[in-house]
Amino acid sequence: MDKKKIAFIGAGSMAEAMIAGIAESGTVGKRNIYAANRSNQSRLQELEENYGINGMLLDELPYSEIDAFILAMKPKDAQKALVNLKGKIKAEQAVISVIAGISSQFIEACLHDRQQVIRVMPNTSSTIGESATGVSPSPSASMENVWLAEELMASVGQVFRIKEEEMDLFTGIAGSGPAYFYYLMESIEETARANGMDIQTARKAGAQTILGAAKMILNGEEAPSELRRKVTSPNGTTAAGLDALNFNGGGYAIEQAILSAAKRSKEISEQFEESMLVK
Repeated sequence: MDKKKIAFIGAGSMAEAMIAGIAESGTVGKRNIYAANRSNQSRLQELEENYGINGMLLDELPYSEIDAFILAMKPKDAQKALVNLKGKIKAEQAVISVIAGISSQFIEACLHDRQQVIRVMPNTSSTIGESATGVSPSPSASMENVWLAEELMASVGQVFRIKEEEMDLFTGIAGSGPAYFYYLMESIEETARANGMDIQTARKAGAQTILGAAKMILNGEEAPSELRRKVTSPNGTTAAGLDALNFNGGGYAIEQAILSAAKRSKEISEQFEESMLVK
């Protein structure tokens, strides 16, 4: 695996999070990792200096030597990137797409028949090797390339193989999920500050509480509902907090956050593909 060569098409925050995680894990040798964009050389130099990888413009990539291309650009830039890529790669080369809302079938149609397309949805916790990443292979993808994608993603966290029709919902749960917890932490900090507690104490205590609760779920067999019941004494402090959450629509808010993100992912797909059909 460390001899494989991978190239990121796009050098934004998600690409950087994955590069950081993969480079740190040693799954792929740093000098076998490429980051490329159209013209922002200062950004490429920054990634090269920070992670020891190769930063270069798209026209300079050694396309024939790359085992897997990772599409990590914004959806609005995908059309131009795919058009540019088509004449430079072969169908047997893996194309791993991180682009939210754009189907593998559409990517394959833009490239080559039976192009080895695999959609993935990591999150920004890739930076520290703690991503929850969905992997959805297209029907054309070989098991060898599926394993390649999964091994790459496993180097930055936990991997979940899912159906492509589940990808929008997975985006709402895990792709966008870190922001929900950051928002929760913001609220914890603000409540602590407003009530006279040191914000750094609240931040660390809140984060440790989230971490501990997550580990209780990951390391055990009990459902979250059972764990919740075990720490909730009748008429106790936890019961009072949960009653307030229920009264103020806490569960509904979480549901709507997930479904709204999933809906937006689907909308992006539809808008992008409609715009391509018009052209």
